[in-house]
Amino acid sequence: MANVARERGESAGTVPPAAASPAAASPPAAAWGAGSGTSAAARLKQRMPTLDYLERAARRRIPRFAWDFLEGGTGADVGITENRAALDAVKLVPRYGAPGPVDCGVDLFGTRYSAPIGISPVGVDGLVWPGATKLLAKAAAKARIPYVVGTLASASIEEVAALAGDCTWFQLYGLPGRDHLVTIDLVRRAEAAGARALVATLDAPVRSKRPRDLNNGLVVPFRTTVRTVRDVALALPWALALAKAGTPQFANMAPYVEAPATLPRTAGFVQSEIKGTFSWEAVKRLRDAWPRALVMKGILHPADAEMAISIGVDGILVSNHGGRQLDAAPAAIDVLPAIAASVGNRATIFYDSGIRSGLDVARALALGAAGTFCGRAFLIGLAGIGDGGADYVAEMLTEEVQVAMGQLGVRDLPSLKGVERRHEQAFVFRP
Repeated sequence: MANVARERGESAGTVPPAAASPAAASPPAAAWGAGSGTSAAARLKQRMPTLDYLERAARRRIPRFAWDFLEGGTGADVGITENRAALDAVKLVPRYGAPGPVDCGVDLFGTRYSAPIGISPVGVDGLVWPGATKLLAKAAAKARIPYVVGTLASASIEEVAALAGDCTWFQLYGLPGRDHLVTIDLVRRAEAAGARALVATLDAPVRSKRPRDLNNGLVVPFRTTVRTVRDVALALPWALALAKAGTPQFANMAPYVEAPATLPRTAGFVQSEIKGTFSWEAVKRLRDAWPRALVMKGILHPADAEMAISIGVDGILVSNHGGRQLDAAPAAIDVLPAIAASVGNRATIFYDSGIRSGLDVARALALGAAGTFCGRAFLIGLAGIGDGGADYVAEMLTEEVQVAMGQLGVRDLPSLKGVERRHEQAFVFRP
């Protein structure tokens, strides 16, 4: 060994030259750490790493009445607060020693999506950020996630489908007048547009009392008051977006009012005709009229889930309407396990209400959901960043889901259901 070393001009026992060591294959010198990037995208991640940061920016960029509409609930906002607390109370136990790549893709009703995250419907979404509906549709298509466009969205189902393609789902409120004539026509339009799923909302049997909106005198069309003008003047990004996109419309309702379909006429139609929920008999009619996947949104009791399944519904969306309907209702995450246990082998279970991170998504999937939806998060993204905000939130949540899966030691979404968990607040229903 000494002779070999002498032939190389080295002394015995010395370390090989750096050129022959593993370190020689290292990448060029660069900064280390979460804040090391210098691109525009990296700087945005540094400024807005979570939804909390986006929320603070959003509050400065939109009028107070729009902020209150987005963040407010019914009563004292108890439902919103409890959704958050209940999600935080769910603990998941990681397992280590088997690292590997994770796949957070999911098949829903025959379509492959990139993540178990979807965009929930938000009525009058253009109030929060003008032009929101089309921006959400584009974001869904880009991220390959479902977008449940609402009956009261600011663009029509036809416009959304042209932008979102097979990422388009349609949320339906009940319009019982004239024996559900308009309801059934909306179903027909959604089918013709190519929507992959119809999501019928059950949890709005009456209009809830929203104190912030009442106090702000919120109404569409906008009333020009000193307060409104002041709020808009202090929210220049929102005002510029309004000038570009125009006043929020009830686009899906335009065909059903007397021409010309002005905003006051469509707003009056919405006020008088939309009653929100469906009877089970009406759900049967929806099942007969709709040939694709039918999802019932707003279910919080296993018995209601059972009733929906008996009618032939394909999916159950466990939701308390984001805490915006009834402050005494349980946090949606606390009833999810019971509903999943009751009907999860006969229908696809979804979760909505309070999702603010990829970790929240992982919590819901561990408790029985196949996919999750959130509305506020994407609108906060638009309000906090602007037109690209929904794209940013989709990317952020997807990345956070992947991180949560990696931390928990699971490689695919079905494996999340095997994660050990503690959920002390889970609701137990009487037999």
